[in-house]
Amino acid sequence: MITNPFDYAAPTSLSEALGLIADGAKPLAGGMSLIPMMKLRLASPEHLVDLGRLPELNYIRDEGGEIHIGASTTHYDIESSPLLRGKCPLLHETATCIGDIQVRNRGTIGGSIAHADPAADYPAALQALEAKIVLKSSSGERAVATAEFFLDTFTTALEPNEIVSEIIVPTEPGLTGTSYKKFYQPASGFAVVGVAARVRQEGGKFSLVRVGVTGYSGSSYRAVSVEEALLGKSANADSIKAAAAQVAEGRDANSDLHASAAYRGGLLVTYTIRALTSALERSS
Repeated sequence: MITNPFDYAAPTSLSEALGLIADGAKPLAGGMSLIPMMKLRLASPEHLVDLGRLPELNYIRDEGGEIHIGASTTHYDIESSPLLRGKCPLLHETATCIGDIQVRNRGTIGGSIAHADPAADYPAALQALEAKIVLKSSSGERAVATAEFFLDTFTTALEPNEIVSEIIVPTEPGLTGTSYKKFYQPASGFAVVGVAARVRQEGGKFSLVRVGVTGYSGSSYRAVSVEEALLGKSANADSIKAAAAQVAEGRDANSDLHASAAYRGGLLVTYTIRALTSALERSS
């Protein structure tokens, strides 16, 4: 289908872009979600502002123990970054699982998380990393914790005049193990369920456990029940299996043409075990 008519602007500075957004324009990042929605007439913005050419939003840099990632950084840049591969391997690994090479070359991390598709990959990793998401408007900026950013299906803490400008993730000590595992929807590559795990162990016991989930319910979430069940417990397969049974606690399962609620629940437990097992192996 063909989109409704719209005006297009490609500002050369972030301040100019934010001014246009304050006047009601719709931000355009990689276009991997917005353009298909426009073609299907599910979205009909009258004015688009292209953020993809702004160097102020495209970077990956280490700043004092945290890695700052500009919102226009592509999935491919995250996948191929030596800095992320070495100091935040969970985000690097997650990027390799997104869509296909065309999507990874064009899509951006900021656009993906602002869209908040319940089956997107980054939210699980950002939950496990306890990332901070910086939101910016023409009147200022604020940082929001990942757990407070993703609210519901396609719903975030973004105000109408704000954009995602930056994502801040921690650098990992050498003995932290991370892993992202997902059950692919074969046509789209989205996660039917996806689980990100981040663990450390001391003296044979779990000293840090973080588990992020995507695909299972209307929004990504941290599986706090699993984390609490494993903290201080023996770092072994039996502990992981027992804790993984709690991964859906307090959450309603999605049910769609790809998986029933019951099947999705079974997948989620299985992929939680796989993600935690892989992360544990990488922590030694």
